[in-house]
Amino acid sequence: MEQEGGGSVVVGGRRRPRDGSGAAARGRVALGVLSGALVVTVVAVLAGRFVLQAEWWQVRHSVTAEPVAPQAALGPPPGPLAVSWQRSAQVRRGTLAGLGSVSYEVAQGQVVTASGLGLEVRDARTGGERWSYRRAGWTMLGWSATRSRLVGYFERTGHRGERQTVGFDALSGGVMWRRAGAERPAAATRTTLRWPGGSGVVLTTDKTRRTLYGRSADDGSKRWTQKLPAGCRLFEDAAHASDGAEELSVLALDCAGRSRLAAVEPSDGRLRWTRSLGSQESPEVRALDGVTLAFDGTALRAYDKDGSQVAVWNGDEVCGDTMCPAVLVRGRLIVVYRPGGARDGGRMESIEVASRRSEWARDVPGYAAVTEAGGRVYALRPRLDERLLPAGVDVVDPAGGARTTVPAPFAMDPARTGVRPWLAAAGGLLYVAVPEAAPRPTGSARLVALRGGFAGPGPAELGGVAEADWPDACGLLKGPDLAAAHLDGEYTAKPGRATLGGVRLPRPVTCTYEIEGADLVDPPGPIVSPGGTARPGPDEREREDLSQRPDRSRPQDSAEPPESPEPRDRQGREQRWGKRGLTVTVKWVAPTSHTASALLQTLQATQSQARRRTDIGGDEAYEIGPTAGTVALRVDRYIVMVEASQPPGAATRLARAAVARLPQTR
Repeated sequence: MEQEGGGSVVVGGRRRPRDGSGAAARGRVALGVLSGALVVTVVAVLAGRFVLQAEWWQVRHSVTAEPVAPQAALGPPPGPLAVSWQRSAQVRRGTLAGLGSVSYEVAQGQVVTASGLGLEVRDARTGGERWSYRRAGWTMLGWSATRSRLVGYFERTGHRGERQTVGFDALSGGVMWRRAGAERPAAATRTTLRWPGGSGVVLTTDKTRRTLYGRSADDGSKRWTQKLPAGCRLFEDAAHASDGAEELSVLALDCAGRSRLAAVEPSDGRLRWTRSLGSQESPEVRALDGVTLAFDGTALRAYDKDGSQVAVWNGDEVCGDTMCPAVLVRGRLIVVYRPGGARDGGRMESIEVASRRSEWARDVPGYAAVTEAGGRVYALRPRLDERLLPAGVDVVDPAGGARTTVPAPFAMDPARTGVRPWLAAAGGLLYVAVPEAAPRPTGSARLVALRGGFAGPGPAELGGVAEADWPDACGLLKGPDLAAAHLDGEYTAKPGRATLGGVRLPRPVTCTYEIEGADLVDPPGPIVSPGGTARPGPDEREREDLSQRPDRSRPQDSAEPPESPEPRDRQGREQRWGKRGLTVTVKWVAPTSHTASALLQTLQATQSQARRRTDIGGDEAYEIGPTAGTVALRVDRYIVMVEASQPPGAATRLARAAVARLPQTR
């Protein structure tokens, strides 16, 4: 029986849909699924844009309304230096070029710290916080400063196509403008993240790096466009291929055949001059107020504001691995270079820019950085003396090159790479930035503001400490001390003295012992006597020292004993014949125990490996390096270092002896 009606047909008591209604139902289901997927997609996009990438939770931004006064262009007077304040900025590691850079600038009474983490601005007098800007998930890869504006360039981590440029009021930290787009900084330097800007304009470029754009630092608007010379483009991710002063920006160009320099006026984009260099490599560029220097691996060249060559110093090692330190003082260009590629020292030369005439030249240490203020030149030397601990500061008279030397209240490692040493002077303070290994393993940059210290009874070269207060390094260890450390045999003590400026210390600051004979080294476990009775071995610390050292008597990848085992005495001690050496050095005598402790802390902070020891005695002690062969210790205001790599544990035993004898040698 069939019955028609409604939308179905009844067949044999069962109802079935009319033809085509099943397809319509399936279409409605598919449409619903598609609509649901579209809603989910839209929600995900909106959530990613307005929640996951939103600034309201990513940005950590603080501002200030406190006024700050500019500082006078003055540094501290010649004489002892003391720490006014100091801060550390941790280095951020990553695969992006320049990510581990930290750089500084002192201007308008403030200190700017720029790194991959963002911007931090402090009061230059006190070190107090003023304002800062960081954005989670983003990395700052460039910054520029002109007049009362700071501009930062940020990229989203892992998504380099997402970029944002932000303009700040330099004094308050308030955001003036933001701009997202394809433009990027023009030749931001990898070592400092700085890119050129001046006259209220910052320079940007596009992905081809063949065009320059001038953007207002006040509102981000485009002011001008300048095509680079045909066949040339900006270097990418170069160490220091650009620099600038307020009235002139200088950029290195990668051109066919050889590199060039281009000087651009940031106010209107006019190309003032271009000059060809001597190689195809990316040069290091430094722009002073009226003089530009470029080192391209073949020579160091200096140009005046019109592009005329002022001076040239030939040689592929004339600047070493970085740019030669240089300053401009009252029409004099003062440069520190390495004649003949010398590694241990350098030469400071003064050139009168107007006449191109060399006024004077002096042999100097290998300065890490120089600056000028108030008619004085300040130069940072990584070591006050090769035997001593502190860094040093030379105050140089630009008229004739005469200099005075004073110790800096910190240590630095001249071989440590990463953050470039930096120097500036303002408001009677000297600002110094040096690299550190701590916090390990990333490292940091330590910024120290130095002021004039109190003059003591001794000379300024010794920080005011009297020469008579320095102990005799050869009096810290005696024959019984060497024997107790298993350094048996005849020994010869060779003293070493130090001269700082015009001060020669009356007693040796270092003593090297050369021992002829056999070293008897206790085995790490219990010692079995010939009768078979075990007796105790070394103490717990000595066992630890020995256990950490590999067994040199057999190959590390084989269990077979060597064919010729080392001879041992009747007590089972290994005999190692030949000449052994150890050195004990009085690294520094500070005015107070507090300053000595602070100095020792900066030493351990520069070391890749440093371990605190509490069983040596004295006030503080550290093992320096991968083994237990070097110990640096402090007793009151005296800092001593003991170096003895063999036998194991010798440095520890000798350090204990030096601690016990130190009061007797004062």
